[in-house]
Amino acid sequence: MKKGLLIWNIVLTLLVGFLLFSYFGIQKNGLSVGKTVHTDTTTAPNRDFRIAYFDMDSVEANFEMVKDKKAELSKKEDLINVELDRMGKNFQQKYNYYQGQAQSGAMTQAQQEAAGQELKSLEDKIKNSKASMEQDYQDLVLRVNKEMKSAIENYLLEYNRTKGYSYIFANESGLFYYRDTTYNITNDVVKGLNISYRKKLK
Repeated sequence: MKKGLLIWNIVLTLLVGFLLFSYFGIQKNGLSVGKTVHTDTTTAPNRDFRIAYFDMDSVEANFEMVKDKKAELSKKEDLINVELDRMGKNFQQKYNYYQGQAQSGAMTQAQQEAAGQELKSLEDKIKNSKASMEQDYQDLVLRVNKEMKSAIENYLLEYNRTKGYSYIFANESGLFYYRDTTYNITNDVVKGLNISYRKKLK
Protein backbone atom coordinates (compact mmCIF):
# COMPACT_ATOMS: atom_id res chain seq x y z
CA MET A 1 0.00 0.00 0.00
CA LYS A 2 2.77 2.45 0.94
CA LYS A 3 4.69 1.35 -2.12
CA GLY A 4 1.68 2.16 -4.33
CA LEU A 5 1.30 5.65 -2.81
CA LEU A 6 5.01 6.32 -3.34
CA ILE A 7 4.80 5.45 -7.03
CA TRP A 8 1.65 7.54 -7.35
CA ASN A 9 3.37 10.55 -5.72
CA ILE A 10 6.33 10.20 -8.10
CA VAL A 11 4.00 10.14 -11.12
CA LEU A 12 2.10 13.21 -9.85
CA THR A 13 5.38 15.05 -9.16
CA LEU A 14 6.64 14.33 -12.67
CA LEU A 15 3.29 15.41 -14.16
CA VAL A 16 3.25 18.69 -12.17
CA GLY A 17 6.88 19.32 -13.14
CA PHE A 18 6.08 18.77 -16.81
CA LEU A 19 3.10 21.14 -16.66
CA LEU A 20 5.11 23.82 -14.84
CA PHE A 21 7.96 23.50 -17.34
CA SER A 22 5.53 23.76 -20.26
CA TYR A 23 3.74 26.76 -18.73
CA PHE A 24 6.86 28.81 -17.95
CA GLY A 25 8.49 27.79 -21.22
CA ILE A 26 5.53 29.21 -23.17
CA GLN A 27 5.48 32.45 -21.15
CA LYS A 28 9.21 32.90 -21.72
CA ASN A 29 8.54 32.99 -25.46
CA GLY A 30 6.12 35.87 -24.98
CA LEU A 31 2.94 33.76 -25.16
CA SER A 32 0.43 33.07 -22.41
CA VAL A 33 -1.99 30.23 -21.91
CA GLY A 34 -5.58 31.02 -22.85
CA LYS A 35 -4.69 33.85 -25.25
CA THR A 36 -5.10 33.71 -29.02
CA VAL A 37 -2.14 34.75 -31.14
CA HIS A 38 -3.05 36.87 -34.19
CA THR A 39 -0.67 37.16 -37.13
CA ASP A 40 -0.59 40.39 -39.11
CA THR A 41 -0.81 39.34 -42.74
CA THR A 42 -0.79 42.90 -44.09
CA THR A 43 2.96 43.29 -43.60
CA ALA A 44 3.82 39.97 -45.24
CA PRO A 45 1.62 39.35 -48.27
CA ASN A 46 1.41 35.74 -49.30
CA ARG A 47 2.46 36.21 -52.93
CA ASP A 48 5.57 36.32 -55.08
CA PHE A 49 7.47 39.54 -55.67
CA ARG A 50 7.14 40.16 -59.42
CA ILE A 51 8.40 43.01 -61.58
CA ALA A 52 7.56 43.93 -65.18
CA TYR A 53 8.58 46.72 -67.51
CA PHE A 54 7.55 48.42 -70.74
CA ASP A 55 9.59 50.47 -73.21
CA MET A 56 8.53 54.11 -73.03
CA ASP A 57 9.91 54.79 -76.54
CA SER A 58 7.54 52.19 -77.98
CA VAL A 59 4.59 53.64 -76.07
CA GLU A 60 5.39 57.15 -77.31
CA ALA A 61 5.71 55.86 -80.89
CA ASN A 62 2.58 53.66 -80.93
CA PHE A 63 0.11 55.02 -78.38
CA GLU A 64 -2.56 56.84 -80.40
CA MET A 65 -3.20 59.36 -77.64
CA VAL A 66 0.45 60.48 -77.84
CA LYS A 67 0.10 61.02 -81.59
CA ASP A 68 -3.12 63.00 -81.15
CA LYS A 69 -1.66 65.14 -78.37
CA LYS A 70 1.50 65.83 -80.38
CA ALA A 71 -0.71 66.95 -83.27
CA GLU A 72 -2.65 69.19 -80.86
CA LEU A 73 0.57 70.76 -79.57
CA SER A 74 1.90 71.23 -83.09
CA LYS A 75 -1.32 72.97 -84.13
CA LYS A 76 -1.16 75.25 -81.10
CA GLU A 77 2.47 76.07 -81.86
CA ASP A 78 1.60 76.88 -85.49
CA LEU A 79 -1.21 79.21 -84.38
CA ILE A 80 1.17 81.03 -82.04
CA ASN A 81 3.78 81.42 -84.77
CA VAL A 82 1.18 82.70 -87.25
CA GLU A 83 -0.11 85.27 -84.76
CA LEU A 84 3.38 86.43 -83.78
CA ASP A 85 4.32 86.67 -87.45
CA ARG A 86 1.18 88.76 -88.15
CA MET A 87 1.94 91.10 -85.26
CA GLY A 88 5.56 91.38 -86.32
CA LYS A 89 4.63 92.27 -89.90
CA ASN A 90 2.10 94.83 -88.68
CA PHE A 91 4.79 96.44 -86.53
CA GLN A 92 7.28 96.45 -89.41
CA GLN A 93 4.76 98.07 -91.77
CA LYS A 94 3.99 100.84 -89.30
CA TYR A 95 7.69 101.38 -88.63
CA ASN A 96 8.45 101.61 -92.35
CA TYR A 97 5.52 103.99 -92.90
CA TYR A 98 6.50 106.38 -90.10
CA GLN A 99 10.16 106.22 -91.11
CA GLY A 100 9.24 107.12 -94.70
CA GLN A 101 7.01 109.98 -93.50
CA ALA A 102 9.75 111.32 -91.24
CA GLN A 103 12.44 111.13 -93.93
CA SER A 104 10.22 112.91 -96.46
CA GLY A 105 9.54 115.73 -94.00
CA ALA A 106 5.79 115.05 -93.95
CA MET A 107 5.72 114.75 -90.14
CA THR A 108 6.13 117.43 -87.52
CA GLN A 109 8.28 116.88 -84.44
CA ALA A 110 5.16 116.25 -82.35
CA GLN A 111 3.87 113.71 -84.88
CA GLN A 112 7.23 111.90 -84.86
CA GLU A 113 7.15 111.72 -81.06
CA ALA A 114 3.58 110.40 -81.15
CA ALA A 115 4.60 107.82 -83.77
CA GLY A 116 7.54 106.76 -81.60
CA GLN A 117 5.22 106.30 -78.63
CA GLU A 118 2.80 104.29 -80.74
CA LEU A 119 5.59 102.00 -81.98
CA LYS A 120 6.93 101.58 -78.45
CA SER A 121 3.44 100.67 -77.19
CA LEU A 122 2.98 98.24 -80.08
CA GLU A 123 6.36 96.63 -79.38
CA ASP A 124 5.44 96.19 -75.69
CA LYS A 125 2.12 94.65 -76.69
CA ILE A 126 3.88 92.16 -78.95
CA LYS A 127 6.32 91.18 -76.16
CA ASN A 128 3.47 90.72 -73.65
CA SER A 129 1.41 88.74 -76.15
CA LYS A 130 4.41 86.54 -76.96
CA ALA A 131 5.07 85.88 -73.26
CA SER A 132 1.38 85.13 -72.63
CA MET A 133 1.10 82.76 -75.61
CA GLU A 134 4.30 80.95 -74.64
CA GLN A 135 2.99 80.53 -71.08
CA ASP A 136 -0.31 79.17 -72.41
CA TYR A 137 1.64 76.75 -74.59
CA GLN A 138 3.76 75.55 -71.67
CA ASP A 139 0.61 75.08 -69.57
CA LEU A 140 -0.87 73.01 -72.39
CA VAL A 141 2.30 70.87 -72.58
CA LEU A 142 2.15 70.21 -68.83
CA ARG A 143 -1.57 69.38 -69.03
CA VAL A 144 -1.04 67.02 -71.97
CA ASN A 145 1.86 65.25 -70.23
CA LYS A 146 -0.25 64.88 -67.09
CA GLU A 147 -3.16 63.44 -69.12
CA MET A 148 -0.92 60.89 -70.85
CA LYS A 149 0.79 59.90 -67.58
CA SER A 150 -2.62 59.52 -65.93
CA ALA A 151 -3.88 57.40 -68.85
CA ILE A 152 -0.90 55.05 -68.53
CA GLU A 153 -1.19 54.81 -64.75
CA ASN A 154 -4.94 54.12 -64.88
CA TYR A 155 -4.53 51.45 -67.53
CA LEU A 156 -1.69 49.72 -65.63
CA LEU A 157 -3.79 49.74 -62.45
CA GLU A 158 -6.55 47.90 -64.30
CA TYR A 159 -4.09 45.67 -66.17
CA ASN A 160 -2.36 44.58 -62.97
CA ARG A 161 -5.56 43.43 -61.25
CA THR A 162 -5.09 40.02 -62.87
CA LYS A 163 -1.29 40.05 -63.29
CA GLY A 164 -0.13 40.57 -59.71
CA TYR A 165 3.06 42.54 -60.36
CA SER A 166 4.60 44.34 -57.42
CA TYR A 167 6.19 46.99 -59.66
CA ILE A 168 5.85 47.98 -63.31
CA PHE A 169 8.65 50.18 -64.60
CA ALA A 170 8.86 52.42 -67.66
CA ASN A 171 12.16 51.55 -69.30
CA GLU A 172 13.90 54.51 -70.88
CA SER A 173 17.23 54.78 -72.63
CA GLY A 174 20.13 54.68 -70.16
CA LEU A 175 17.99 53.74 -67.16
CA PHE A 176 18.59 49.97 -67.05
CA TYR A 177 21.72 48.20 -68.26
CA TYR A 178 20.22 44.72 -68.20
CA ARG A 179 16.67 43.43 -68.36
CA ASP A 180 15.14 40.02 -68.88
CA THR A 181 12.79 40.31 -71.86
CA THR A 182 10.55 37.68 -70.25
CA TYR A 183 9.13 40.51 -68.16
CA ASN A 184 8.64 42.90 -71.09
CA ILE A 185 4.93 43.80 -71.26
CA THR A 186 5.29 46.58 -73.85
CA ASN A 187 3.01 44.96 -76.43
CA ASP A 188 0.27 44.40 -73.84
CA VAL A 189 0.57 47.98 -72.63
CA VAL A 190 0.46 49.57 -76.11
CA LYS A 191 -2.46 47.39 -77.21
CA GLY A 192 -4.42 47.98 -74.00
CA LEU A 193 -3.78 51.73 -73.97
CA ASN A 194 -5.04 52.09 -77.54
CA ILE A 195 -8.20 50.05 -76.83
CA SER A 196 -8.90 52.12 -73.73
CA TYR A 197 -8.24 55.40 -75.57
CA ARG A 198 -10.54 54.50 -78.47
CA LYS A 199 -13.35 53.72 -76.03
CA LYS A 200 -12.96 57.16 -74.44
CA LEU A 201 -13.04 58.86 -77.85
CA LYS A 202 -16.39 57.23 -78.58
